[in-house]
Formats: sequence, C-alpha cells, structure tokens
Amino acid sequence: MKKNYLERLRNGQDLSFGQLLFLTAQLSIPAIMAQISSIIMQYIDASMVGHLGSGESASIGLMSSSTWLLGGLCSAASIGFTVQVAHFIGAKEEEKARRIVRQALAAVFAFSLVLLAFGGLIGRKLPLWLGGEEEIVKDASLYFLIYCLSLPVIQLNNVAGGMLQCSGNMKVPSMLHILMCALDVVFNGILIFPSREVILFRHAFILPGAGLGVAGAALGTALAQLVTMALMLYVLLVRSPALHLRREEKLEFSSEQLKKALRLSMPVGFEQVVMCGAQIMSTRIVSPLGMAAIAANSFSVTAESLCYMPGYGIGVAATTLVGQSIGARRYEVTKKLGYLSVGLGMAVMAGTGVLLYLFAPWMIGLLSPDPQIRELGTAVLRIEAFAEPMYAASIVASGVFRGAGDTLIPSCMNFVSMWLVRLPLAAFLSKTMGLSGVWIAMCIELCVRGMLFLIRLFGKRWQKYQT
Repeated sequence: MKKNYLERLRNGQDLSFGQLLFLTAQLSIPAIMAQISSIIMQYIDASMVGHLGSGESASIGLMSSSTWLLGGLCSAASIGFTVQVAHFIGAKEEEKARRIVRQALAAVFAFSLVLLAFGGLIGRKLPLWLGGEEEIVKDASLYFLIYCLSLPVIQLNNVAGGMLQCSGNMKVPSMLHILMCALDVVFNGILIFPSREVILFRHAFILPGAGLGVAGAALGTALAQLVTMALMLYVLLVRSPALHLRREEKLEFSSEQLKKALRLSMPVGFEQVVMCGAQIMSTRIVSPLGMAAIAANSFSVTAESLCYMPGYGIGVAATTLVGQSIGARRYEVTKKLGYLSVGLGMAVMAGTGVLLYLFAPWMIGLLSPDPQIRELGTAVLRIEAFAEPMYAASIVASGVFRGAGDTLIPSCMNFVSMWLVRLPLAAFLSKTMGLSGVWIAMCIELCVRGMLFLIRLFGKRWQKYQT
C-alpha cells in the first residue's frame, strides 16, 4: 500500500487527506524505530557504564555534546546528497540518483577522515577545556578518541541509510538499526565488564569479559556500527532496485551536483555547529555544579531523547515525501504534506511528553543507581516534558524544509534560539537554581524555537525552494 501511494504521488495522481496521512504514518513508523534504536544504544552505554560509578558516567557525559557535534556534521554532509536523491527519484530519473550515490560515498568518506584527524588532534585536551575534573579526564579523552576513529564507519552508515530512506525504503534501515542495538548489548557486555560469574536457572557459569570500562563502551558501539554499516552498504549497492550499482555506470564527479550538495549541506553543518556548540557551552555551565550534576544532565538528555526521537522519525519521512513530491513537481501537495507532518509530530510528542513526566523516575533509575543523580534527573525531565509539542514543531518542520531544499534560514533560526535565548538564560538561572535552572532555560528556548518554525511553515517563503 505504501509503495502504491508513493508511486501515485510520483505519477501525479490525486491523493486524499486520509491517504496522505496514511502514507506519512507508514513512512514515519520505520523511521521512528530507527531513530529510537540509535538512542537506545546511548541508553545501553549509559546504563552499563552507570553501574561502574558516577566518575565513569561523568566521563561519558562530559564528552557527549562533542561526540554529537561530530556525528551531527557527518549527518549534515549526507543531507546535500540525500535530498538530491529524493528529488531525482521523484522525477523518475534513477540514473541521476545513482550518480549522486556514487559521488556521495566518495565525498562523505573523505570528509569523515578530515573530522577524524581534527578529533584526534584535540582529543587529549578537550576534557580539560570542558572543565572536567582530573579524575575523569583520562577516561573521557580515551572515549572521545575511540569515537573519532569510528567516524568513517558512522559516516558511511548515515549516508547509506539516508539514501535508502529517501528512495522510500524505510524498513531496512529500521531493521538494521534494531540489529545494531542488539549487537551493542553483546559487544558492550563483553568489553565493558571483566569476566564474572553469572547464575542462570540455578546454574553458575563464567561470562567472559575484557574489563575495559569506558573504553569498552566506545569500542562496543563502534563494532556494532561497523557490522551495521557493512549490511547497509550491501542493501544500498547490491539489493536496492533503484540505487544498486551498475557495471556500466562509473564514478564521475559533477561540479553542479557537488556544488548543490555543498549549498544544501553547509547550512545544516552550520546548524550542527550552532546546536552542538551550544550544548558544549551548556556543559561548561553545568560542569561547576559537580559530577552528580554532569551525570544527571547527561542521563536526562539521553532519557529525553527517547521522547523526541518520534519527531525526528516523522521529520525523516517528511523530508522523503516533500523531496519526492517536489521532484515529481507536485507542488500543490507539498504544502499539505508539510502541515500534516508537523501536526502529526506535535500530536505524537505531546503524548510522549506526558509519558516522560509520568515515568521520569523509572527512566533515570535504569541509567544510574545513585540516589542524587536520580533525584536531579527526575526533576529536570519533568520540567522538559512541557516543551515536547513545540520541540516537535521545530524538528518536523526542519525535515519539511530540508526536503524542499530550504536549509539556510532554519539554521539561522536555530542559532538565534540557542545562542540568544537558551545559553544566556541557562547561565543566569544556574547560579540560583542549579541544574533545574539550566533545564528551565532549555524548556523556554524550545518553545520559542517551535514558534519560529511554525511561523515560517505557515508563510510562503520556504516554498520558493520548490522551483
């Protein structure tokens, strides 16, 4: 059914509101599962390391914003190519779409090597720059360096999954991300903890382990990413009906297509620098509050991520639908898809906000046994729950704009929201309210950001990128 509706969209056939809603939901569900699985991996790392102690937890929490920055830049590099793939597939120009795939794999791999080199240069000093206490600096630095070494794998995984999603194949990336979670549990269990005796069904046996602690968490995740990347590339390059490689088609770089990819990716890359740079500054604001606050802040961000990942999944679906509708020159449908996707995202995340408020103690309890961390984490998650619907508006609208090729203005809006609203408020409120003040500032900023994106969505300027 989903494929029929996508085909009808590309063929210029009429789709009712109910059919558009059904198509959006069907594309969103696998994308949501893929997004949630990536956060579950962070949950797995945080939970396993959290049982080693607050120092180990803080060492990962200290570096989380920096790893998000590098991972975000990898995602940004992919955007300029995946949007073009969606447009060409919508226009039924599959040979051009495959040309983009070949160029993308070469270009983003080279970019990931640049990021790896940069991360390797700053890795030893970065924990000190972020205000980390002496006892966690070594673990934090090692965790970051291992993450940097895995960046080429993360980059190829991102671009391959993005290409499949923009072609309309949401199921395979989703299934592979779920597999990645399972592999992460296995690899982490072996690498983080030392060999230990386990009792199962009244029988004791020795479970082997490397006892690498924080480094084991980074290695386990990297290995899970590596296996998933190999499978993702296989599906893209061998099994995908539209995008698999043909022997007669060679790698040829097109300056026009590379320039367009750069034009689309640079604002998104700037946005990632803005957003994650603000997160790094937020870490600097939280660091003086102590290791318990650092760990609680990191765990709370991870826990909250489970609630906003549905928004990102719907945003991915919106990018695909809007991109393909523009490629098919169905401009009259594009606006409907934008409104429908954002409305669906806000409704879903209003529900997850309620769940976040109710289950905050349990979500933090899974990540840490420390009573102080649990108390702080529960308090800030319940503050954040009120911002979820407006956060959804910004997340999904951003996906709509990307599908239309509109990336510059949304990136500027994120800059204004993060640097002129969140950070000044967080710095001011943290002095009197501690970690709760930082999260109150975050809640206010997310509401402001959502309003900015809704104003642009209901305007007409983003639609000029359709032509």
